[in-house]
Amino acid sequence: MLNNYLGQDVVIDMRSRFVCMGRLTLIEDQYLEVCDADLHDLYDTQTSRENYVAASVATGIKRNRKRVVLMAADVVAVARLSDVVDE
Repeated sequence: MLNNYLGQDVVIDMRSRFVCMGRLTLIEDQYLEVCDADLHDLYDTQTSRENYVAASVATGIKRNRKRVVLMAADVVAVARLSDVVDE
């Protein structure tokens, strides 16, 4: 099912305080690869996860990594960035 998201900009919610946004480029059993990524520690800001993601949809992904590999066991949810709603 995640294969439908390959090559698209996604938002990945992690079990930890991190959220990752970027282009999903690889899916393996134990990890996901995201390129042109924003790996954001939510403790760095006073903004909620939802508000940070909504702001990124409005202003664009704030790339801070060329490539990041995420452990699949730490992933809670994956959504297309274009599917994020701000209502």
